[in-house]
Amino acid sequence: MTLNNTYQVILIATDGSKCSQHAVLHGMELAKLMGAKVYALYVLDKNAYVPPTLEAPIYLGSKWDIMEETLRQEGDNAIQYANNVAQSKGIDFEGVVIEGNPANVILEFAEQKKVNMIVMGTLGKGGLERFLLGSVTDKVVRHSKRSVLVVKEEN
Repeated sequence: MTLNNTYQVILIATDGSKCSQHAVLHGMELAKLMGAKVYALYVLDKNAYVPPTLEAPIYLGSKWDIMEETLRQEGDNAIQYANNVAQSKGIDFEGVVIEGNPANVILEFAEQKKVNMIVMGTLGKGGLERFLLGSVTDKVVRHSKRSVLVVKEEN
């Protein structure tokens, strides 16, 4: 087996953060070298903004619509960034936004599309949100049947 045919389909998981943009650049460079197709995936996680200690849902009304629209716009921006990088490098590219649990969606998508490698950043949106939700990257690394390239945050 040669490296040229090892990574023919690459999944880049992005959340639009600086760290994931850095991962997009690394993943696209690898795809260019390997002649691979790239899927960029943004997972719209509605549960990311619900405190985990609540036992009953809170009705947010129109405020949730605003939050959801913000998340969708963030996803569109993240995918557009990846698309721009792919176009500049002449890479076969498809961007996807899917709603769900980020780690689970990434793992399921990788299986469905038979990707050879998942590329993602070490950190996403950080802060308290990351602490409460746990590390998506960590879960993907531990549970993936595919190779996972974890790109460290650029200093």
